[in-house]
Amino acid sequence: MSAEPAPDGPALPAALAQVIEDFNDLEIPDRLQLLLEFSDELPALPTRYTEHPELLEPVPECQSPIFLVTEVDGTDGSAVVHLHFSAPPQAPTTRGFAGILHEGLDGLSAAELLAVPMDVSEQLGLREAVSPLRLRGMAGMLARIKRQVREKIGQDGLPADPP
Repeated sequence: MSAEPAPDGPALPAALAQVIEDFNDLEIPDRLQLLLEFSDELPALPTRYTEHPELLEPVPECQSPIFLVTEVDGTDGSAVVHLHFSAPPQAPTTRGFAGILHEGLDGLSAAELLAVPMDVSEQLGLREAVSPLRLRGMAGMLARIKRQVREKIGQDGLPADPP
C-alpha cells in the first residue's frame, strides 16, 4: 500500500491520508456528517467475537463503551493486520472514530500500522466539532491497536508511542 507524507511527520498510509483529506476538505458541520457516515459503515463484529466478547479489549479513554481486537496474519513487520470493533449504535461519535480507523488501517502491514503517527485524531480537523476528551478516545483506540500489534508480532518490548 502506498503512503503519503504527513504534514510534519512520517508518511501516512494512502487510505488514511484520503480519509484525513476528505475531512479537511469539508466545513465543520459537514465533517460531523462524514463522521456519522463512518459510524454507519463500521463493519459488524465477526461471530467469533460476538460469541466471545471477552476476547476484545475495552478502551476506557472513550466516553462510550467500545471494545477492539486486532488479528495479525504473520509474526513480523510484513504481517497483515485486521481490526475489529464493537461499539453500540447509540454512540455514533465513538463508532465513527472506529470506522475511520478501520477504513484507514485495516489490511495494512504491521510495520505500516506501527508507523502511523499518534496525532491522527488531530489531523481530522474535528477539534472545533467534538470535545478533546472524544479525540483522546480515538487516540486511546490507536494506542491499543498498536500495542496489540506489537505484542502479536513479538515486539512488545519496544517503547510505546507517546500519547
